[in-house]
Amino acid sequence: MKLLGIVGSVTPPGRLLRATSWLLDNTRATKQGLETELINLADKRIAFADGRPPHEYGDDTAEVIQHVSAAGALLIASPVYRGSITGALKNLLDHLPVESLAAKPVGIIAMGATSHHFLGVDWHLRDILAWFGALVVPTSVYLTSGDFVGGEPSEVARRDLIELAEAVLRLCQIAPPAGRFLGPQPLASRR
Repeated sequence: MKLLGIVGSVTPPGRLLRATSWLLDNTRATKQGLETELINLADKRIAFADGRPPHEYGDDTAEVIQHVSAAGALLIASPVYRGSITGALKNLLDHLPVESLAAKPVGIIAMGATSHHFLGVDWHLRDILAWFGALVVPTSVYLTSGDFVGGEPSEVARRDLIELAEAVLRLCQIAPPAGRFLGPQPLASRR
């Protein structure tokens, strides 16, 4: 199984990328047979979603969609931008077919300057993931600069990140097979 991490920021690499990378590396190291992959949107060119088939964009859009679709579970990380997720992450989500996240376990990692915005990413991303019918871990990880020591996640942050990954992997045990849903089929997929 593949656990895919997506860092939804196009700014230069920073603490959120380090935290997500650390989590994927440490989760893979402790789980036999688990493959991990990281997609950093700062390293990818994703076209604005305009309804064309992904292969027509001539950039990284089709490849990223394929990686998301092939993953067994996801960790989606976003900094707080204007009280919500980044536009780059929303644009990627606008490209994804419903089937790419349907009944797929997902964990959320958010980062902001202060703890005042801790639910901004959570609220907006959960709404979007519900549209897909994704299985989202009930609680997310929210990080601030105080959760890093020397640029690396603190012990408390590491514990929270590991608990998030463990919850995502536990959801994998109850996730239905591809093409099925846990509960009623979301309206978005009824075509």
